[in-house]
Amino acid sequence: MAWFALIVAGLFETFGVAMMNQWSVSRSWKPLSLFVLGFGASLILLHYSMNFIAMGTAYAIWTGIGVVGGTIVGMTFYGESKDWKRVLFIAIILVSVVGLKVIDG
Repeated sequence: MAWFALIVAGLFETFGVAMMNQWSVSRSWKPLSLFVLGFGASLILLHYSMNFIAMGTAYAIWTGIGVVGGTIVGMTFYGESKDWKRVLFIAIILVSVVGLKVIDG
């Protein structure tokens, strides 16, 4: 359950980053409240997962999911570069996150 919570925490972090970008564009209350909600849920789930998963591993996976998710959202919805080198390094982060899961079980 802790690993599931950690993955969902990373997804909420990605959502929070996307809403931060939306808020910088529109400056309305809706993206701001969704930004706060996204990061709040993310931190609560991260806290829960850190009760069962080593801090370094949990934090590395949480940030890895956030980095990869934020980059994918940027490429998909905001026209950011899809250069092959960028995609390669995203894949390296994903492999590293899976590796941490495998060694920490």
